[in-house]
Formats: sequence, C-alpha cells, structure tokens
Amino acid sequence: MPVSCTQEDRRLVAEVSGELDHHGAKKIMEELDRQIDTLLPRELTLDLQGLTFTDSSGIAVLLRTWKRMSQLGGAFRVIHTPAQASKVFQAAGLQRMIRFE
Repeated sequence: MPVSCTQEDRRLVAEVSGELDHHGAKKIMEELDRQIDTLLPRELTLDLQGLTFTDSSGIAVLLRTWKRMSQLGGAFRVIHTPAQASKVFQAAGLQRMIRFE
C-alpha cells in the first residue's frame, strides 16, 4: 500500500511511499479519509520521506487532507518532503496554508 498509518494519542502519522500520481492519489485520499473519519485525530503528520515522484495529484491530496483536518479543528503538517515534490508544492503556493517541516 502506498500509505501506511500509525496512531498514538489522537496523533496520526501517515507515511506515503512510491509515486503520488493520478493512479495512486485516489487510493491515498480514500485511506486518509478513512483514517481521519475513524480516529478523529487532533494532529495529522504526512511523512513524504518515501515519496519518489509527485505531480498535481499530490497537490490535490495535500489540499484535501488539509481541508479535512481544518473541518475537525485539527493540525496538519508535512515532513520530509523530497526536493522534486517540494518544487511542485511551492509552485502551487501550498506553504501559505500547510505547515512544511
């Protein structure tokens, strides 16, 4: 599976690996939605260390996740963003809404 989730004390960590393109984005969004709906986390950390490629589909995943966490009043951050993905996300201006570390 391209996303692996762990949870502790209403803190959810989702690790994405492989390519985040139009083929994998739907599955990742579905899994993240399922985890958010089930666990109702106060904080969600998206770890992109294993990400090898993303396109605009990655932007959609981040925006949808940010929106879902905002609806819950929770925090959302992205960590370990690879250089290629960072360029895509910066070009879209996501750093104005989402916390990248």
